[in-house]
Amino acid sequence: MSVNTKKIALTAVGIALFVVLSLCLQVPVFENYYLCLGYVAMAVYCCSFGTLSGTLVGFFGVILYCLVISGLRGMPGWALGNLVIGPALGLFFRFARPMKPWLRLLLGVPVIVAACALGILVVKSETECLLYLQPFLVRAGKNMSAFIADAAVLILSLPVCEAVDRPARRMFPELVRK
Repeated sequence: MSVNTKKIALTAVGIALFVVLSLCLQVPVFENYYLCLGYVAMAVYCCSFGTLSGTLVGFFGVILYCLVISGLRGMPGWALGNLVIGPALGLFFRFARPMKPWLRLLLGVPVIVAACALGILVVKSETECLLYLQPFLVRAGKNMSAFIADAAVLILSLPVCEAVDRPARRMFPELVRK
């Protein structure tokens, strides 16, 4: 099997993992919003397999998840928001790799908060403004709980990324990000 075929297959597994984690482990935090634990899969893929793989996991994972649970409601904004969050995470992990683990964890928090703010509060809200013809502040206010919950999941996934990265590098040496 070629390296490209393996990359595609591994990314497809990540997308499926995003959907499964999002569907099976629904932890309610706000009114009708659940923690999206699929973001753990996105973060792990950004960390171990690179920016493109992690971004694809987040983009297509949220599309499939939304289609399964609610049709198109919320999906375009979340998918486009993940096109901001994924590259930010991937670039962070790429440049933070040589740092000590405690420093990666410390610096990861503001990167995640900024990426989620841009992805959820700006991109998702702006997309929904266009789709639902509502004022930006109304959409951003409604998306505040999603921003908080998604940022929290990504922050909590940092130790998971640290734990999974080394085994992933051993299992898939030709596929891991250098």
